[in-house]
Amino acid sequence: MATTYWQDKQTARTNSFWDAGHRPTLIAAFLYFDLAFMVWVLLGPLAPEIAKTLALSPAQKGLMVATPTLAGAILRVVNGLLVDRIGPKRSGAISQVIVMGGLFSAWAMGVNSFGGTLALGVILGFAGASFAIALPLASRWYPAEHQGKAMGIAGMGNSGTVLASLFAPMLAKIFGWNAVLGLACIPLAIVFVIYLVLAKDAPGAPAPKSVVAYLQPLKTADAWWLMGFYAVTFGGFVGLAASLPIYFTDQFGLTTITAGYCTAACVFAGSLIRPLGGALADRIGGVKTLSVVYVAAAAALAGVSIAPSVQSALALFVVAMLALGAGNGAVFQLVPQRFREEIGVMTGLVGMAGGVGGFYLASSLGFAKQLTGSYQSGFLIFAGLAVVALIGISVAKGKWRRTWEAAAAGVRI
Repeated sequence: MATTYWQDKQTARTNSFWDAGHRPTLIAAFLYFDLAFMVWVLLGPLAPEIAKTLALSPAQKGLMVATPTLAGAILRVVNGLLVDRIGPKRSGAISQVIVMGGLFSAWAMGVNSFGGTLALGVILGFAGASFAIALPLASRWYPAEHQGKAMGIAGMGNSGTVLASLFAPMLAKIFGWNAVLGLACIPLAIVFVIYLVLAKDAPGAPAPKSVVAYLQPLKTADAWWLMGFYAVTFGGFVGLAASLPIYFTDQFGLTTITAGYCTAACVFAGSLIRPLGGALADRIGGVKTLSVVYVAAAAALAGVSIAPSVQSALALFVVAMLALGAGNGAVFQLVPQRFREEIGVMTGLVGMAGGVGGFYLASSLGFAKQLTGSYQSGFLIFAGLAVVALIGISVAKGKWRRTWEAAAAGVRI
């Protein structure tokens, strides 16, 4: 009797995660993703200084830090298609060259207007779109039972946002914020060389398809469910990472450096737990993990809306980021179980949804501040979206467990 892909993988289950795939590629994917995320959110830590120089309004600040998120969301679909056509390694190399060239040009010519910040944000979107490259690069090397861990480790590259929050404000204070754009090219170039040496495309990649065929997953409800769930988890994570430096300086009058430290603490929590969220999803299933995630995130963000002090706000943001980071890992435990053959384009589509969620949160906080004088409504609406996602996962889980091939083969979902 013919066996399915998942039955074959379950039969040949590998005991050790580290022996199951290609470690150099996993390391390369992590480093590439880490530095790409560092520059993707670079405008967030620099926003208070840029806003002073260019006299930006709260709404303009929100749009400035949200633009790279939206650009990254759109470009993730492009990268997802590119990965399945020319392979993740070459796709990643092209993207890195574009980002380094854009940052170098912005440093050399200067950014002197609000429109200039938006143009730079579009270029930085190529860094955010690395998501649709780094994750398939790692994922294709690992069997089903290790997908949560592999995707979690590669995805932990979102810890690059910690580097931006820690070092960008300090460097801006010493050299000026425009110089930070040029300085960022140095670590990017180093990682680019390491990436070229270590990364290797996995054998047995799916054959290229037509563009129409790539978008076939969008005809299934499962694709839209997964996109919606990631819009909340990753959207919340990256939206907060980009907005917190502005929030802490505006709400509590912190210096840019202190606000950077607070942001780094929050982002570090969310980044560190991503692989743990993936590993937990491997053990108990992505559905159960996400159910807990949405409850915790909704409660924490609702609490932030009425936090009376920087200490209480910081504690609640850490809880929210822990929940959202674990949720990021859990969603990407589920994606390859349902869309193994379309992992490249689905990574792009799901990642795009996450970017759209981040754009909404970052921009809405700016508009909430300008229209009402407070960030409260922005946080409450996003907490409500987490509750909607909780209801959604409760609706979808029954069908998934009955119909997914991976579930029939014994993989926890």
